[in-house]
Amino acid sequence: MQPSPLNPSAVSYRSLFSLPVIVSALGYFVDVYDLLLFNIVRVPSLTELGLSEEAVSRVGGTILNWQQAGLLLGGILWGVLGDKRGRLSVLFGSIITYSLANIACGFVEDPQTYALLRFVAGLGLAGELGAGITLVSEILPKETRGFGTSLIAGVGLFGAVVAYLTVVLFDWRTAYFVGGGMGLALLLLRVSVFESGMFLQLKEKAVERGNFLSLFTNPRLRMIYLRCMGLAVPTYFVIGILATFSNEFGKALGLPEPVVVGKAVMYTYIGMAVGDLVSGPLSQALRSRRRAIGLLMALNLLLVVVYLAGVVQSAAGFYALCCALGFSIGYIALFLTVSAEHFGTNLRATATTSIANNVRATTLLTIPLFQTWKSTFGVIGAATAVAVLCFAISFWSLSRIQETYGKDLNYYED
Repeated sequence: MQPSPLNPSAVSYRSLFSLPVIVSALGYFVDVYDLLLFNIVRVPSLTELGLSEEAVSRVGGTILNWQQAGLLLGGILWGVLGDKRGRLSVLFGSIITYSLANIACGFVEDPQTYALLRFVAGLGLAGELGAGITLVSEILPKETRGFGTSLIAGVGLFGAVVAYLTVVLFDWRTAYFVGGGMGLALLLLRVSVFESGMFLQLKEKAVERGNFLSLFTNPRLRMIYLRCMGLAVPTYFVIGILATFSNEFGKALGLPEPVVVGKAVMYTYIGMAVGDLVSGPLSQALRSRRRAIGLLMALNLLLVVVYLAGVVQSAAGFYALCCALGFSIGYIALFLTVSAEHFGTNLRATATTSIANNVRATTLLTIPLFQTWKSTFGVIGAATAVAVLCFAISFWSLSRIQETYGKDLNYYED
C-alpha cells in the first residue's frame, strides 16, 4: 500500500495529549525504570546477599539472563494476547506482573529466588512497550502517529535517569519498592483508557488473530518481521556493549580516570530520550520513516567510529559521547511504529511486541561474541567486529524495508 498524501496544515495535535498516549508514556517510563534497575543494583544487592566479588559477576550474569529469557517469552505471550484479547488486557496484565515481581525483589534473601523474580519481572516488562505503541498507532490519526509514538519513548526513557537517581538516594531494596509502587499507582490511570477501535471492529469478523507462527510460515511476513528487527540491532549494541562495558572501554582507551558504568548508562539513556522525542517529528517533517531512521543510523555509525577510535580523551568527554550515541539510537519508537505499520490489525500486537523484545534480547548473542573475541582481538577489536556485523544487518534491512509513512492501518492479514 502506498503512503497517502497528508496535509500538515490540516493536522490537529490535540490527540497527542489524550489519555492513551499519556498513560502509555508513563507506562513505558515505569517499564524502563524496572528493566534497568537490576543492572544498576546488581553489585550492591548481590554483595549484601553474601556473594564474593567473583560470584557477583557470575551469578549477576545468570540472573540477567533469566530476566532476558522472561523478556523473550513474554514478548510472544503478551503479543498473542494483545491480538486475541485486546491491547488493554496486555497493558493491565503486564504492569500487574512486573510491579508485584519488583516489590517482591525488595524482600529477596537468596540468589535463586532473585533469579526467579527477575524472570517474572522480565515476563511482565515484555508487554509494555509493544502494546502501548500498537494501541497509540491505532488510536491516533495517521497525520500525528509519528509524534505520538515518539512522545511515548521520549518520556519513557527518562525512567532510566530516575532509576539511577533513586539508587543514589536510597538503598537497593527501597528502589525496588519505588518501582513496584509506581506501577501499581499507574493502574488507577489505566482504568479510564479505552480500547482500540480497529481491534473492536476486527473482533466482529471471522478472522484469525494472534497466530505467532504465521509470522514465520508465511514467507512475506517472515521477511518483513526480520527486516523490522534488523533496523534496531545497533541500538542494543550501543546499550548492551558500549554503555554496559564502558568501564572496560575507558581502560582500553587510556582515559585518565575510571569510567562509572552507571553514569555512562544514564547519559546514554538521556540521549536516547531526546533522540526519540526528535525522531518522530523528523519522520513527519521528511514525510518518510526510512529516511529519518537512515539519518540516525548514519550518525550512529559515525559516533561509534569516534568512540572506538579513542578520539575522546577525558571522562567528561566520554560521558558526552555516550549521550550523543544515545541520541543517535533514539529511533526505538520510530522503528516500532514502522513494525506496527507493516502488519494487519490481527497480527499487529503479536509482531510489534515480540519484535521489541527480540531486539532487546539480541544482547544474548552480541555480548557472548564480544566476550569471546576479546581474548583474540582485545576490547576495541572485539567491539569493532561486533559493530561491523550489527551495522551490516541494519543497513541491509533499511534498504529492503518499505516506506510506511501515512499508511492506513485499518486492514488485516489473510
